Amino acid sequence: MPTNLYGPGDNYHPENSHVVPALIRRFHEAKEKNFSEVVVWGSGTPKREFLYVDDMAEASIFVHTLHKDIFAEQTRPMLSHVNVGTGEDVTIRDLAETVKEVVGFTGNLVFDTSKPDGPPRKLMDVEVLSNLGWTASVGLRDGLRHSYQDFLNNQNIRCK
Repeated sequence: MPTNLYGPGDNYHPENSHVVPALIRRFHEAKEKNFSEVVVWGSGTPKREFLYVDDMAEASIFVHTLHKDIFAEQTRPMLSHVNVGTGEDVTIRDLAETVKEVVGFTGNLVFDTSKPDGPPRKLMDVEVLSNLGWTASVGLRDGLRHSYQDFLNNQNIRCK
């Protein structure tokens, strides 16, 4: 069971993308058009967990190549799903600030508190996967850099 995924191949559509690709596109367009600010919905205080897609792929291979006895030691019949995430969360404000920095937007960041925040926190318990010996290797800032480069390389394809 993955947490919020982001990375190369993401959907950057302005109306139906998830938070990371939406922020990448929004900050990029603001930078290109010399906007003075970027507006983010909500207060910025909710916390979310994000996982780079290559880490998800590695975790999937890791779990699927485990010996069944090792897997069985950490799970129970009928409760054998494994949460895949980093085990760390970040506020939407911190995420937006990091995307802003990665993209190179120098304007202001404004939070529209008239828009909903959603749940205050979404963090997965990744203890099973950790006990099996796997942890994510791509940090958020590096993952965002890779994602932004993918956006730049493919914006004509994925942004329509």
